[in-house]
Parts: sequence; structure tokens; C-alpha cells
Amino acid sequence: MDTETSTRIEISKEYLNFSAGHFTIFSATDRENLHGHNFQVRCSVTAMVGPNGMAFDYVLLKRVLKVLCDDLDEHLLLPQHSPYLRIEQGDGLVIAWFGAERLTFQERDVLLLPIRNVTIEELAELLLARLRARPELTEYDLHEIAVGVSSGSGQWAVSSWSSA
Repeated sequence: MDTETSTRIEISKEYLNFSAGHFTIFSATDRENLHGHNFQVRCSVTAMVGPNGMAFDYVLLKRVLKVLCDDLDEHLLLPQHSPYLRIEQGDGLVIAWFGAERLTFQERDVLLLPIRNVTIEELAELLLARLRARPELTEYDLHEIAVGVSSGSGQWAVSSWSSA
């Protein structure tokens, strides 16, 4: 058997999901109403197949992906870097200002994310960055990683990284 082959491991489990509220911001004057999704997450990783016939222990990858999903679950997601949203915090509240609109939420329900907008494109990029930062995965010689996020059936955004 050729020991210099690469493989792509694809992880798409039903439990890789999170439920979250959000609104997409389209411009300085246009946004969606507050609503929620049951987001799905999937991941593919390309690595060399080792002499033992395995690329890496992908049970670890599934565990890390589950933790990343759980971190986002049951929150209202707000973007910290939107040019159209101003966020204030205090007295247990998060106030999101969109133009003259004041949207007030309990601090415990809100998760502020270092993104520009709460879209599947931004969520895929965020999850990819968080996955790549996990120390459990740094010991593996991974060549490519792609993370996909779906907000509904047949609607995916995929963010990818390559070592090349």
C-alpha cells in the first residue's frame, strides 16, 4: 500500500448543531427582524495517511467541534465589529443600537462575537479560526480544513484553510 497518500475526513453529525437567535444587518438602515435558526456544522480535514492506516484520531475532532457548537448554543448572537451596530453593556443588560433603534437584551442571553455580521459566512470563518486555535489539533499534520455552517436545508457557507 502507498504510504504517501492523503485523505479527506468529512465529519457531518446530527449533534453538531446550535440553536441561536440573530438578525442580519444589510446596511446602515436595513436589517432583518430578530429570529432564530437551528444551525448545522460540518467539517472536512485533509491529512496524510500514516503507516498505521490512519490520518489522525478524528474522534478528537468530533469532540472539539461539539464543544465549539455548545459554546454558541442557546444565545442571541451579536456582532462586535459591525459598522452599523453600537453595543453598550451595563447593569446586566446588553443594548444594541441600530440607528435610532434600541434593542435591549439580558446580558446572560447574549453572546458577543468578534465578527462583522451574524451570517453563515462569518460563523463558518469564526468556527474555522476557533478550530485551528485548539491545542489538541496542533500535533497533527493537517493540510486543509474546511468548516461549513448551515442555517437551513440546502444553504451552507464553507470557510477553508490550507497549509499550501
